[in-house]
Amino acid sequence: MLRAFFVHLSENPTLRSFAEKSSIGRRVSGRFVAGTDIADAVRATQAVNRSGMRVSIDNLGENVTNPDEARHSSQLYHQILDAIAANHLDANISLKLTHMGLDVDEKLAHDLVAGLVAKAASMNPPGFVRVDMEGSPYTQRTLDFVHELHRMPGNGNSVGTVIQAYMRRSEKDVEKLLAEGIRIRLCKGAYKEPAEIAFAAKSEVDASYIQLMKTLMKSGIYHGLATHDEHIIREAEAFATRERLAPDTFEFQMLYGIRRDLQQELVRKGWRVRIYIPFGTEWYPYFMRRLGERPANVLFIARNILRA
Repeated sequence: MLRAFFVHLSENPTLRSFAEKSSIGRRVSGRFVAGTDIADAVRATQAVNRSGMRVSIDNLGENVTNPDEARHSSQLYHQILDAIAANHLDANISLKLTHMGLDVDEKLAHDLVAGLVAKAASMNPPGFVRVDMEGSPYTQRTLDFVHELHRMPGNGNSVGTVIQAYMRRSEKDVEKLLAEGIRIRLCKGAYKEPAEIAFAAKSEVDASYIQLMKTLMKSGIYHGLATHDEHIIREAEAFATRERLAPDTFEFQMLYGIRRDLQQELVRKGWRVRIYIPFGTEWYPYFMRRLGERPANVLFIARNILRA
């Protein structure tokens, strides 16, 4: 119920306009969003790297409306890759296909993303592009894109995607991705989807996540387990111990500003942790979805507003 409420708020254009333009909106979002420009993302990444964790940088935005906007989004990601190399950051990039113009010109989107993957693959050390998963209308198109990009010469270990555990199709999608050696970030899922295609009950989503998680961990391919659910994290730790999986064969992934105590605990135990750091002016939809995923985030923001 809470998640659906915040997803609804994330789609409200009036609230979005107010939040993105108001100083209080920008201030309360600061816990979860690094800032509005690349320099902000670099500073946040450097701080996270110093604390022993890797980073995935995401320029927030989706559903561009014309080719020029798509090219601009792509150019920003080229600049991020340049900043990663120039500052010797332990980081990769995450992007959405709709941000690259998928709904405007599919060939243009393919060319833009292919260019970014080729650039990442040519870096020293090689970089990595994570193609994020969006709502269900884009699931198959995203997977088709990633399979094609991964097959292009030189791209092998420089592109991967995301699987959402609440989607009923995810087990079959994982099988196909693993058959080609494609790296996966496993998350629960943040979009509102109909019950015919997605699990609704938390118990079902958790069971699906744990099943897929174990498959990924035993695959011999380097994957990311994206969750703040402490029960699932303990399951992963116990499974890795039982199966004698080395700590460098997978990584936990968590969001910037959420459960920093748990992030540091995992680092102290010797596990690999990557933090997803978003930045940009279009932060409102992302921010509202994060509130919906974890009720404690709402309480945290409320305390900080009252403290002002």
